[in-house]
Amino acid sequence: MDLIPVPQVAVPDGDGRRLVLGPEPVLEAGPGTEGVARWLRRELGSATGWSLPPAAAGARADVRLRIDPEGAGGPGPESYGITVGADGVELTGASPAGLFWGAQTLRQLLGSDAYRKAPLPGRTWSLPYIGITDGPRFGWRGLMLDVARHFLPKDAVLRYIDLLAAHKLNVLHLHLTDDQGWRVEIKRYPRLTEVGAWRSRSRWGHRASPLWNETPHGGFYTQDDLREIVAYAAERHVRVVPEIDVPGHSQAAIAAYPELGNTDVVDTAALGVWDDWGINENVLAPTEAVLRFYEGVFEELLEVFPAEVSPFVHVGGDECPKAQWKASGVAQARIAELGVDGEDGLQSWFIRHFDGWLAERGRRLIGWDEILEGGLAPGAAVSSWRGYAGGIAAAEAGHDVVMCPEQQVYLDHRQADGEDEPMPIGYVRTLEDVYRFEPVPPKLSEEAAAHVLGAQANVWTEVMEDQSRVDYQVFPRLAAFAEVVWSRLPLPEERDHADFEARMTAHYRRLDALGVDYRPPGGPLPWQRRPGVLGRPIEGAPPNV
Repeated sequence: MDLIPVPQVAVPDGDGRRLVLGPEPVLEAGPGTEGVARWLRRELGSATGWSLPPAAAGARADVRLRIDPEGAGGPGPESYGITVGADGVELTGASPAGLFWGAQTLRQLLGSDAYRKAPLPGRTWSLPYIGITDGPRFGWRGLMLDVARHFLPKDAVLRYIDLLAAHKLNVLHLHLTDDQGWRVEIKRYPRLTEVGAWRSRSRWGHRASPLWNETPHGGFYTQDDLREIVAYAAERHVRVVPEIDVPGHSQAAIAAYPELGNTDVVDTAALGVWDDWGINENVLAPTEAVLRFYEGVFEELLEVFPAEVSPFVHVGGDECPKAQWKASGVAQARIAELGVDGEDGLQSWFIRHFDGWLAERGRRLIGWDEILEGGLAPGAAVSSWRGYAGGIAAAEAGHDVVMCPEQQVYLDHRQADGEDEPMPIGYVRTLEDVYRFEPVPPKLSEEAAAHVLGAQANVWTEVMEDQSRVDYQVFPRLAAFAEVVWSRLPLPEERDHADFEARMTAHYRRLDALGVDYRPPGGPLPWQRRPGVLGRPIEGAPPNV
């Protein structure tokens, strides 16, 4: 059985019997299952040619869907159960989300051709007799896509939502703003996209590379685009976490509205959208006017991302250089006025302001682990990216944590040490390395460990210029990550990577059918390489920090 993620309990029939489906299976959709029935008719229907009509009154359907919070068999609201036998398929979810994850397992059981967009002539369909009960280890199983450095069009984002759902991942974190581009329409501030969404050129490779791509780059999502993304994700039980980065990573916003920057230190009117990579010195000014501006941004954002789909709002808070604040009379006066501890206290003031502002509107702030510096309000959560340490400190202090340490699950890091790896960044993180990632550090107390909401793989796109490059970096490692956050695996050193690799043989065929441009096990194909373009490889094993 080649299921990924591996289910909690799967009992196949000892005699190898199979249920043959077709030519026109009948579907019975119980109360509350309408969304999953619609998804099955659309996705399986396109691959098989089935219309999956409803069962006649009193007739036994071939595929039966029901919601039963007590009878799904697995733990928690996202659990599900599947029984395949002589009388058909019974799919039970503890909730609509659990039922949907069960439908993803059903699709895997049908084989890789179930991922195609049109039926193959002469294809017959069958399922093994089996009983499965399953449910996730973590409630937060995420992927962060950086659409600020290199823009991904709306259709590419929708495609990634489907890829997340196929792997039972349920959070898409969209990094919407940075120095190199502003990607969300804000109607009261049109220059954010008129100016801030476009840069004149891009560094080709790591910032040490002497090469440039002179083609202007940009794009943004209208608010209606984002509403579509949110609705599409919600139908697939994926939450969307929008990120607006403050107070650093803000040159695109300052290029659009120069008054947002430290005008007493820098000629902000001369700044454009940044065309390079790295940490930028141009940060927001610590003024009431800047707070009011970003409150306006967040007001529109909250209308687009409703609380039921996006309870968390990410505010960045990372990598904020303090040189301009040190030199700015305005900033120094604000430090004195607030009575905060220098420039670090000023950054904390920024974050705490929006923490309170979002909490008043029923949302929870989440930010990168730098937001711990200076103290956090009780409801704020932390994305622990610099290692485990920030997450450990946050959890021990009673804050919820999403583990995403760069040394373990930054998928922009290279997958092998060969010279053919395109624009190699960071440590070598192989498929097996990701499979042995453990989101909960053993040193955490039981009480603190309960604050680990889950984990997230992050995809920063400085050296990923298009969808194909993103695919190459993300897959197949996202499949290993998905199993880590869904399945209840043994300790990292005890995990059966050989078994996982064997199951990946079938999973590669699914990825092929989905058109994913993954890194093959034998290394990059000729068109996946980027010869002569500098990266930033780091040698040796990553530190466990």
